[in-house]
Amino acid sequence: MYDYHTHSSFSADSSTPISDMASAAVSLGLTAMAVTDHYDPDYPLPDWFVETDFVDYIKAIEAASYQYKGRLLIKKGIEIGIQHGSTMEKCRSAARDHDFDFVIGSFHCAEGLELSCGDFFKNRTPEEAISAFYRYNIECLSSFDDFDVLGHINVVDRYLPALPDPETQLDLISELLSLLIEKGKGIEINTSSFRYGMGDHTTPTEQILKQYKKLGGEIITIGSDAHKPNSVGLKFDWAEEKLKSLDFKYITTFDQRKPSFIKL
Repeated sequence: MYDYHTHSSFSADSSTPISDMASAAVSLGLTAMAVTDHYDPDYPLPDWFVETDFVDYIKAIEAASYQYKGRLLIKKGIEIGIQHGSTMEKCRSAARDHDFDFVIGSFHCAEGLELSCGDFFKNRTPEEAISAFYRYNIECLSSFDDFDVLGHINVVDRYLPALPDPETQLDLISELLSLLIEKGKGIEINTSSFRYGMGDHTTPTEQILKQYKKLGGEIITIGSDAHKPNSVGLKFDWAEEKLKSLDFKYITTFDQRKPSFIKL
């Protein structure tokens, strides 16, 4: 198994050394782990962002890779928080200027507003908020290519006070998925939805996975989005069985930003 979304003390919201995350992966018998710490330039809550020292970050990943050589393949990754305007140029530089194997492009904010604390949802119905979120994704990604998979595609659902009928958003989600496929990008199964207690409303939902498959999507990774060792590899058996049940044949890994397909 391959955990392609993990965080360490290089993220503002984790205090765990990379070596501890790797040790947890080894104990689970994982084949590989991508370290994908946050890079969220211009985050609207300054205390939630730590400026990344990319030299130290890459050195730390390489040190862990050497430490666990022969037991765990550790990939150099990053999760960039995409926003519009000048922020997008910072994201582009981060992805291009460093020797990463894998880049997750995520939306933790939209329209300059933060999701998790609710700023984005003020004065909007859940339906209005979700529509605005996906339109913002589409607008940004129409002119941004410096990522490999879109992280937690329906993360907006995590912060809603109530979930609307998913059918009302299917056209926008299909437009976003089609854009990703056209660009040769993928999506991830992000198993953190189980940590957030979202039950059957997974990330992505089964409906989104089915639509991605129907539209011809093939690139898909599995990531725990772990910030602590006890979340590494969370519910991966479920994720693999879900993909098989929907007739996906492969999961995807990356090396030097190039995808490889591993048979399920």
